[in-house]
Amino acid sequence: MAEAKVFPLLVRMSGPAMFSMLIMSLYNIVDSLFVSSISEIALRSVSIIFPVQQLMVAFAVGTSVGVNSYVARRLGAEDPEAAGSAASHGLVLSFVNSLFFLVTGFLLAPAVVNLFSNHGEVISGSVDYLRIVTMASIGLFWQIHCEKIFQATGNMTRAMYIQLLGALLNIALDPILIFGWFGLPAMGVRGAAVATVIAQIIAGAIAVYLVLRKETVIKVTLKSFRFQKHILAGIYRVGLPSLVMQSVTAMVGMVFNMIILPFSEIAITVLGVYLKLESFVFMPVFGIGQGMLPLMAYNFGAKRYDRVRQTLKSGLILMAGIMSFSMVLFQLIPRLLLAAFNATEEMYTMGIPAFRNISLCFIFAGIAIILSISFQALGKGTYSLFISIFRQLVLLLPLARLFAVWHLDYVWYSYAISDLGAALMAIFLFRRLSSRIMPATREEEEPGLSREAA
Repeated sequence: MAEAKVFPLLVRMSGPAMFSMLIMSLYNIVDSLFVSSISEIALRSVSIIFPVQQLMVAFAVGTSVGVNSYVARRLGAEDPEAAGSAASHGLVLSFVNSLFFLVTGFLLAPAVVNLFSNHGEVISGSVDYLRIVTMASIGLFWQIHCEKIFQATGNMTRAMYIQLLGALLNIALDPILIFGWFGLPAMGVRGAAVATVIAQIIAGAIAVYLVLRKETVIKVTLKSFRFQKHILAGIYRVGLPSLVMQSVTAMVGMVFNMIILPFSEIAITVLGVYLKLESFVFMPVFGIGQGMLPLMAYNFGAKRYDRVRQTLKSGLILMAGIMSFSMVLFQLIPRLLLAAFNATEEMYTMGIPAFRNISLCFIFAGIAIILSISFQALGKGTYSLFISIFRQLVLLLPLARLFAVWHLDYVWYSYAISDLGAALMAIFLFRRLSSRIMPATREEEEPGLSREAA
């Protein structure tokens, strides 16, 4: 990481993460693709629940990121016993988190769904879907936790295979349970939820088995387990900002749905479809960020600031390519994208301007993502939290509420404007921070002296 050429090294390190995150996004999109063939009402039932699923992922990822960091640091300090203890804490916390969602999902599902729909069939389908995915969420928490353990111990391919297994199982089970193949009863929306949790539980159980029985770098055991305050503090000191950022995103999604609901419940369906497709665009960018993070952190620690900046530049170039291509697709073929979800004419009427208006500032959204991850690499995670809150609470929701006074088409512009504002704020903060903690090296001041960073 100190001497290899930055751009090919970043591509090599980002590849597995990009692939893994694309697989993760399949969970978001596959259910909707199959359910949409039933009816728009069935698709709406699934779309309403998406922010709650994001909230579960926020708790899973936030906790697991903290465990990942703790395990990696302890391994770096040659303390595998403490690393194993942290991983054991993560497994128990996975159960605690899933128990929380089991109880709240069962009790609050009707109240949550009634916030977003007055349609009896939609409410029935959404409540069923929400209760199933929350009450059987243990597989989701197991899977994400174990993947982070594999990453912390350097086994990236094992994490990728677990994700791939879960996604393929979900794809295989969806049509069987939704449409009632092979003599099984057609379960509709409930079938999509059951397929998802079965796939997650199988993949998660295999991942737990591998962690408990096959992991050689650390020893993970639940025998005589007791919570230790210093380990919990170490986990959530790192993981809490990520948990908060992703939870804010989920809660903002719920509030945004409430803002567009007065126009039409179908607007929620359109937004749900957009967000599923957006994940295919944004997940690879997050994968680039995951490849950048260790490179930037390593070279920052080594005071190789020229390589830190070169890594950032390379990441921005890769991001710009992905975002530019994606923006062109959303601008030129929104009807085709909607058609994949069996869109009705009303969905086309609302969705085509929505896709075009929201995607205008994809590149700026990518800049904000890359710089937010760069802040984390430089040990300034609070900057990332600030950017997230600034984008969503200071810009997105107030602008959406303001534009809702005029027309739904204007509401979609709030996404593009908030992406632009977040990017400008991130650029300002990064320039200010880098000038303070990363003084220009002699090679950067006199480029002819060295080309090693290229």
